[in-house]
Amino acid sequence: MTIRLASFDMAGTTIAEAGTVYAVLRSTVEGATGKKIDDALLAKWGGTSKHTAIGGLLTALGEDVARQDALFEEFRATLAATYRAEPPTLIPGAREAVAELRAAGVKVALQTGYSRDVAELLLSIVGWQVGADVDLLTTSDEVAASRPAPFMIFRGMEATGVTSPAEVLVAGDTANDLGAGVAAGARYVVGVLTGAYTATQLGRHRHTHLLDSVADIPALLRENGDLSA
Repeated sequence: MTIRLASFDMAGTTIAEAGTVYAVLRSTVEGATGKKIDDALLAKWGGTSKHTAIGGLLTALGEDVARQDALFEEFRATLAATYRAEPPTLIPGAREAVAELRAAGVKVALQTGYSRDVAELLLSIVGWQVGADVDLLTTSDEVAASRPAPFMIFRGMEATGVTSPAEVLVAGDTANDLGAGVAAGARYVVGVLTGAYTATQLGRHRHTHLLDSVADIPALLRENGDLSA
């Protein structure tokens, strides 16, 4: 059985943005509360909805979660402005890997903890278009719960007509990315080392493979006989 759907995270997995999203998340909450966020607490919210992350951080800091919506709007505006000033780029080899997968008949879905407006801005900056370069974009504000819940993966399956998780590969650079892949029952749950996690850190979480980059995914599938062309 070949892989029919590759479901990829965006920031840190297919797009290099130098950790900007987490720097802005930290500065937004720290600036509003006057309290420091340690690395372990911030890492807990990696890869999930940024709106949910802000609520989780406020709760952990003993702050009023009623500020969540306002802080999310501040975060979103600051992040968009930062991306325009310091444009992200595609992970080296990501464009070629995605093109190779699609040429072999694999649908490629991007899924992200961003809201749709920020995700679409990010795609426009790196020059990717849904329908032309990738098949689908799903964002955390379009599902009932963000990662590690599997709903963004399931949404991609539904939209592309893939009914079996045995035909799905999920790749991401955070523990929550891997958790979503495991929860979805994906045949491949691939951790990539182009984000903030080291191999040791990411390897502590359930996965099927650890790779240097998404650029290595077509070769992995070919080696295992799971790429049809």
